[in-house]
Amino acid sequence: MAPLRGWGERGERLIGKSPHGRWRTYTFLAALRSDRVDAPFLFDGPINGERFRAWVEQALVPTLKPGDVVVLDNLGSHKGKAVRQAIRDAGAHLLFLPAY
Repeated sequence: MAPLRGWGERGERLIGKSPHGRWRTYTFLAALRSDRVDAPFLFDGPINGERFRAWVEQALVPTLKPGDVVVLDNLGSHKGKAVRQAIRDAGAHLLFLPAY
């Protein structure tokens, strides 16, 4: 991200600036419906099984109605038994997308 070339006085070193410091990772989760976005949540850091389960239990399940379909991909944190059980207990159907 620092420039490789620049203009400076002849014989003088050209000082370049570049961003540095702590790069942060945020994870945004939400349920996408045909007419709106439900259960938005922002985590400071990467997703893992514990955080995903907390989002399902605290944010997603209260918005589910019997007959809703929850589609998950092949991410390891989506495969926990507690996650599947919480979704099924809400009366929703669970669909896993195959890995390609």
